[in-house]
Amino acid sequence: MPSPSRSSRRPEVSDAAGSGAVPRQPKFLTALPVFNEVRQVEEVLDEVLRFTPHVLVVDDGSTDGTSRLLADRLERQGDIRVVRHPQNRGYGAALATAFRETLSGDFDGLVTIDCDGQHQPRLIPAFIDAATIVGLATHPGAPLPDIVSGSRYLKVFDGDSRPPESRRRINETITAEINARLGLSLTDAFCGFKAYTRRALEALHVTELGYAMPLEVWVQASVAGLQVVELPVPLLYLDLARSFGGALDDAETRLAYYRGVLDRAEAAVAVSVHDVVASTHGAG
Repeated sequence: MPSPSRSSRRPEVSDAAGSGAVPRQPKFLTALPVFNEVRQVEEVLDEVLRFTPHVLVVDDGSTDGTSRLLADRLERQGDIRVVRHPQNRGYGAALATAFRETLSGDFDGLVTIDCDGQHQPRLIPAFIDAATIVGLATHPGAPLPDIVSGSRYLKVFDGDSRPPESRRRINETITAEINARLGLSLTDAFCGFKAYTRRALEALHVTELGYAMPLEVWVQASVAGLQVVELPVPLLYLDLARSFGGALDDAETRLAYYRGVLDRAEAAVAVSVHDVVASTHGAG
């Protein structure tokens, strides 16, 4: 995995008057992973498009009419891009597709936002600002982040929900374990509202296809030396009965699964680093 390089982070172009290099407006793709969201996807898309013109929907094998609705909208309005997985592959797989789509285009980065109403699209510009040179005005002299991650626990907002106790406990436990293992200072390991710079996407190689994909991201980001900051977002749980799927609805099973993902991710990066060192020594 590449080491941090400040010089390659932010594109610059010369202004028309020839007065020198000025930062150009960053171009970020905003991606929504969706699975069976026919009731709210249209409304969420309308709101997202108020704040960003570049929108990708990754339809992860929906079977409830979401796919037909997206196809109709694409034909009728043409204001979004859609990539459809023929079968449901998982949250991590949907985001891996979004990563690839971003890197295959001329985007400076990616914002990820869920489609279940928990994330507020009005905050998209704040995530982009925090991940780009605009953020220097707020924190002069600070290193520009590679990943801006939403946190539902940095600040209390009016109207915040009370999370299900098992979810709060698991988030708190896993976040603390990640910080202890990786030397990070996270307050919310699982929030899906994020901004990634292009350099971050190039350093990440997602293999975890399920809900635990963010844990793999934290391990790889730490090893790659990526800069991470958190941005406070409201804590909203609109569907307290939402299923994780099968056995993962059991809290202890879910906690064990998350710990297993962390173990595998750390083992994978250890092997990767060992291979790089071995090949370097072999070449010498």
